[in-house]
Amino acid sequence: MNIAITFRQMEATEAVKNYATDKVGRLQKFLRHPLKGQVTLSCQHRLHSAEVDLHSGQEHYHAHETSEDMYASVDKVIDKLERQIRSAHGAMTKKKGAERASDHLLPDAGEE
Repeated sequence: MNIAITFRQMEATEAVKNYATDKVGRLQKFLRHPLKGQVTLSCQHRLHSAEVDLHSGQEHYHAHETSEDMYASVDKVIDKLERQIRSAHGAMTKKKGAERASDHLLPDAGEE
């Protein structure tokens, strides 16, 4: 697991860095391959933005969120990524299940 964190237009604090690293690291349990993540945290006026780019094998996930609190932005962006990962995983398993189901179907009586 490799997670890089970039701070833009704000002071880099260990608390925010550790929080973001822990949250992104928890997404590893949903992925088969080791994840490589790029987290960009920025602040403009009173809005705090969190942007996360994840790579795991050939899979790629990206999410961006803005709010008035940095911790809330990180939480929301992690929720979005988790939803993307679960959706992609569900689509793959449905596709594999459909292929398996068609392999096990008996041929029609007229085909024999």
